[in-house]
Parts: sequence; structure tokens; C-alpha cells
Amino acid sequence: MTIETWTSFFGWMTVLNFGFVIATAIALTAFRPTAARIHHQVTGLSEADLNRAYFGYLSNYKVLALISSLVPYLALKLV
Repeated sequence: MTIETWTSFFGWMTVLNFGFVIATAIALTAFRPTAARIHHQVTGLSEADLNRAYFGYLSNYKVLALISSLVPYLALKLV
């Protein structure tokens, strides 16, 4: 495979990952009471613990997307 193919792959992977992060953040912001109620019933966590879990999920996913897709894309663009 060529560098152009890998660059395109990582570029689209970056777009999809950050699109998912944005969509999830919007959904959690818009539907937080409903999501918190459902997750409280399933897990038994308090609302404060659920808010920490949501924030942790979004931050961990964002870091993973940066490391696994954006950094390789930028490295290949520099080559």
C-alpha cells in the first residue's frame, strides 16, 4: 500500500472518530436527564458518579482518537 492510501485511511478515520466524539457529546448534553435515569437504573450509580463516568468516557475516547488516528495522519502528511 502506498503512503497516499494510508494517509487517506487515517484522515477518514480521524473524521469519523471526532464526528463520533462530537455526536456523543451533543447527545449526552441534550439527553443527560434521560440517559442518567436509564444508566442509574442499570448500574445503580448516583448522578454525580454518572457525570464523572460520562466525562471520563469522552476524554478517554478523545485521547485515543488523537493518538490512534490524528497523530499517524499528521506524521504521514509530513513525509
